[in-house]
Amino acid sequence: MKLLVSAFILCFNTIIAQQTFHITGNISSNGEALPFASIYLKNTSKGTTSDANGVYQLNNIPSGTYTVIVSFTGYKSQQKTIQLKDDNLHLSFDLQESESLDEIVITGTLKPVSRLESPVPVEIYSSTFLKQNPTPNVFEALQNVNGIRPQINCSVCNTGDIHINGLEGPYTLVLIDGMPIVSGLSTVYGLSGIPNSLIEQIEIVKGPASSLYGSEAVGGLINIITKLPENSSKFTADGFMTSWQEANLDLGYSATLGKKTHVLTGVNYYNYSNPIDNNNDNFTDVTLQDRISIFQKWAFKRPENRQFSIAGRYFYEDRWGGEMQWTPEYRGGTEIYGESIYTARFEFIGNYQLPLKEKVNFQFSYSDHDQNSVYGDMPYLAKQRIGFGQFIWDKSINNHDLLFGAAGRYNYYNDNTTATATADEVVIPSLFVQDEISINKKHHVLLGARYDYDERHGSIFTPRIAYRFKPTEDDIIRLNAGTGFRVVNLFTEEHAALTGSRDVIIEETLNPEESYNININYLKKIYTKNGMMFTLDASAWYTYFTNQIVPDYDTNPNHIIYDNLDGHAISQGFSLNFDAVFANSIKANIGATLQDVSQYENGEKNRQMLTERFSGNWGASYKHFPTHLTLDYTGSIYGPMLLPTLGELDPRSDTSPIWSIQNIQITYDGIQNLELYGGIKNILNWTPGKNEPFLIARAEDPFDENVEFDTNGDVIPTPDNPYALTFDPAYVYAPNQGRRLFFGVRFHMK
Repeated sequence: MKLLVSAFILCFNTIIAQQTFHITGNISSNGEALPFASIYLKNTSKGTTSDANGVYQLNNIPSGTYTVIVSFTGYKSQQKTIQLKDDNLHLSFDLQESESLDEIVITGTLKPVSRLESPVPVEIYSSTFLKQNPTPNVFEALQNVNGIRPQINCSVCNTGDIHINGLEGPYTLVLIDGMPIVSGLSTVYGLSGIPNSLIEQIEIVKGPASSLYGSEAVGGLINIITKLPENSSKFTADGFMTSWQEANLDLGYSATLGKKTHVLTGVNYYNYSNPIDNNNDNFTDVTLQDRISIFQKWAFKRPENRQFSIAGRYFYEDRWGGEMQWTPEYRGGTEIYGESIYTARFEFIGNYQLPLKEKVNFQFSYSDHDQNSVYGDMPYLAKQRIGFGQFIWDKSINNHDLLFGAAGRYNYYNDNTTATATADEVVIPSLFVQDEISINKKHHVLLGARYDYDERHGSIFTPRIAYRFKPTEDDIIRLNAGTGFRVVNLFTEEHAALTGSRDVIIEETLNPEESYNININYLKKIYTKNGMMFTLDASAWYTYFTNQIVPDYDTNPNHIIYDNLDGHAISQGFSLNFDAVFANSIKANIGATLQDVSQYENGEKNRQMLTERFSGNWGASYKHFPTHLTLDYTGSIYGPMLLPTLGELDPRSDTSPIWSIQNIQITYDGIQNLELYGGIKNILNWTPGKNEPFLIARAEDPFDENVEFDTNGDVIPTPDNPYALTFDPAYVYAPNQGRRLFFGVRFHMK
């Protein structure tokens, strides 16, 4: 009898264990069905999509405890924990619309405001954007932003800057947490080594912002906002390698000290030590780099939620490019050519809200940049120190949102060139005011002005006006106008002055540039009944420059001649961004920019060198929830641009072809707290030397030992030098790195 009972119990348990259930329900939002939403059980292969009426069903699920996750593009994902034991389950979800278009931004007005309510158009790129095409630095990541192009300026050491709407890198101001950290000398190498894993978002303003940020913000600005320590994961790690033997590692750690202190620490390490010469010119195709950056941010809790945070970063990099047989023992010599740069810099930034009834903040930053470099046998030893502090008073009176500020900037620069026989040291005090007037729900006006005093150039006044019209909840029109100014330091901006054999000629005392800008922006949101969301963002701009300082590469191929333009220059164009979020877990974006950047002098119009007339970018992402796989495809395309050739006999094209860089990536996130990703960069294997006889002029004679000159200093054609060239690595407009595989791992612990 006992044996029979035991057998019965065993049989019953087996039946129960083998019993399966099903889950049914509805997916909706605000009472309307959401068709084609994704429903899946976490850490299983069970998944489905809702039908046209928002109804779904998951079948053949064994008993147990599960987490049901529902996602629908354009809406916030939801998850619920359930237990299947005795019966089937009916489980419905009501999703809320995503607020991806209503993020908080600070860059346009120096205060937190909803992106949709800001009178200044601000573009936002989140950490998700950085993951779509993993890069070892922010400089490369920006290649997929419409209207922005990272420009490589030297084939040997790969220095670069960022162009916004066709304007050269010195017209772009780069901020970290709102502070002007990356400027002047550091624009060449300072964008490397900011740990991508610690970036909360990147905010971009296109067009002059001098009325709030002063000089250097003529073309636009990029504000890199780091994460708040109290909102960060406890530990993160992100590392990847490529088939070119590049290795990049980001580490992040967040800790709480006591009850009032949060600390966020980040480390970035990048190494590339594999010389490659695919174009067979005996020069490295890509600069070799060994770089480390350490970042730490402290946030303190204070009474009445007053702000207090400080952050610091230390950066060191050893990079070199040159002839393949170069080693450090040849540094600075004339036997084997190499460009070797040691860069050491540290930065501090902080924000402290004063203990007053009024909201008054003191913001400060300091950076120290030390560059020890040699370009062949030419040493370039430079130091730069920038100190910045400002008080900001934020005051609201009725329908006026006021902002008053007083700032001071200390600049110190010195190098071993004849241009700075004594150090360049200046203090620039500033005052600024801003009033955002809310006329009614549809109409907002922003008035702003800034006064700077530079002892070298006197008083500088930069006003601006912005108008926002919101006829409906889904339509926004913005009109912005303002002026800008820029003080120039050639040796921190023109790398061609240091590399190659061209001499820099300054015709006269250079006056600061001035600009006058107007732009209009239109934003349109479209929601469909089946859950799709579309965003149209269009802008047109016009900027007029006086006293523009432009390099002349053409008058004499052995010189770079600088002078204030005896005329004017313009930058004008139109850009369009289109984002789509589909109901089948597909997100896509496409952007295009048409632009004209030209100088007008003596009745002639001349296009700006190394500036494309059109560009475009795109991206698409598809998440397949049952398999935990995400596919990302990104790309960019650029139109022809004028190139700096070395005279009429130079066989290289004076105009670049249309070129494109495209990438693909697959990510797997089916393991808790872990992501695996990999893909192909530069699928088309595009490099700028594809259809050219050579990229670097006279690569076989980098010290011009076999170049002959006439009495006027012009190169004479000889059998050994039939094209009458000198050594020059400035003929470059695109990355010289071909197709490569990459694989990486991300880990995070909350």
